[in-house]
Amino acid sequence: MTTLQPGKNDRQRQLEAFSRLLDVMDDLREKCPWDRKQTMESLRHLTIEETYELSDAILKGEVQEVKKEIGDIMLHLVFYARIASEQGAFDIADVLHAQCEKLIFRHPHIYGDTKADSEEEVKQNWEKLKLKEGNKSVLGGVPQSLPALVKAMRIQEKARGAGFDWDDKSQVWAKVQEELNEFASEFNIEDTAAIDQQKATAEFGDLLFSLINFARFAGINPEEALERTNLKFISRFQYIETEAAKDGKQLQDMTLQEMDFYWNKAKKL
Repeated sequence: MTTLQPGKNDRQRQLEAFSRLLDVMDDLREKCPWDRKQTMESLRHLTIEETYELSDAILKGEVQEVKKEIGDIMLHLVFYARIASEQGAFDIADVLHAQCEKLIFRHPHIYGDTKADSEEEVKQNWEKLKLKEGNKSVLGGVPQSLPALVKAMRIQEKARGAGFDWDDKSQVWAKVQEELNEFASEFNIEDTAAIDQQKATAEFGDLLFSLINFARFAGINPEEALERTNLKFISRFQYIETEAAKDGKQLQDMTLQEMDFYWNKAKKL
């Protein structure tokens, strides 16, 4: 693996690589039947898939896969810009210059006279500047299509940037306990038929929101925590399937106690 050294030569190498990607994109768009057919709408779901693949690679710590997935996403971004240039809307240079201007504007503590000595001050300045750019609400920049858990995180972070937040995590934990009690009052475990599903769902949503809030105060990324638990469960469950098959057993024919035996073995691993 090549060790990258910062400097003028390295920057030139990077610029040449990006220029090469633009050239390849031009070739594909002009000569490949599949690439010629694509639109922003047809690429959209593929871009979402590539983003999740990058997320998977990061969580697994697979650096070479991270490199590969960054390349896939980079291709998509160049693809969108190429399509837009054909429509006379903008090109990749417009995209990059606009991004640079936005970053310069939102970092006055670097490019201006504003002082920001902490991460929290930077975030608060960031949200104030976004409102100056025309956003009517601090929460206006949260995409509607975000998965609910990630959206809850972003909502809470943006509200904090505007100064709307708890003072310390003990208050947040008290809120978790309050929401848990409210959910329990709606969820009659002795008589599920008597449950008001709409109210129980609302209280469960409140409970999840408060747990995500507490995770934020505790420095835990709840999306990452849940995904790591998902991966752990998949690994252990597949171990049960594999080991049971070695013993000539099928899961559908096993008791929960028998499956638990293999589960505990997987946990020890």
